[in-house]
Amino acid sequence: MQLFPKNTCLLCLMLCLPLLALAQSAQSVSFTTADGGLIHATLYQSGEQGIVLAHGAVFNKESWKPLAKLLAEHGLTVLAIDFRGYGKSTPGRQGSALEQDILAAIRYLHQQLAKPSVSLLGASMGGVAAAKAAIAAEPGSIDKLILLSPAPVRHPERIQGTKLFIASKNEPLAPQVEAQYQKAPLPKQLKLIAGSAHAQHIFKTAHGEELKQIILDFLLTE
Repeated sequence: MQLFPKNTCLLCLMLCLPLLALAQSAQSVSFTTADGGLIHATLYQSGEQGIVLAHGAVFNKESWKPLAKLLAEHGLTVLAIDFRGYGKSTPGRQGSALEQDILAAIRYLHQQLAKPSVSLLGASMGGVAAAKAAIAAEPGSIDKLILLSPAPVRHPERIQGTKLFIASKNEPLAPQVEAQYQKAPLPKQLKLIAGSAHAQHIFKTAHGEELKQIILDFLLTE
């Protein structure tokens, strides 16, 4: 008695091929920072539009894996970094200058992409570092910037790129995120999500899919 059609295995293989290709495209890479640090990261190679993912204080590059795969499936080349002091990444001469890690990641992606368009997504601690990097970066080197529940930075009026500020409506940091948004230059957007979860913790709530869609829409809209 034949329980499955003869072509079942072939059909399963056809369905799995895109996922296998994506898994094979994820690779471990490393690069140096301007102050002599060494940053380890995971690269999800896809299209010509790149994005750097910068984690929060209680996370690491692996925490981005579900979102990184989703972004890669939509044609983005994703670079998820471990900040200095996390995983195998080591600090440089400037110690805790996390923005140096992001600036190095931006340079790395610019070297990898034929027509480089590089965006940033930083969460909590990574959001602060991303904002500082967007202030210090060479003009035009950053396309879009997503700041997920970032702590305040000095001179938010100098932040480059098309900006999206995101926070939960009831998290303690929400008023400060709104204040930073008000001071930042155009173009900019502010999205407040229901609940009180902070930064990457939002992905673990009932609003996680909403957050993913907000990020996708922002990155894929011209």
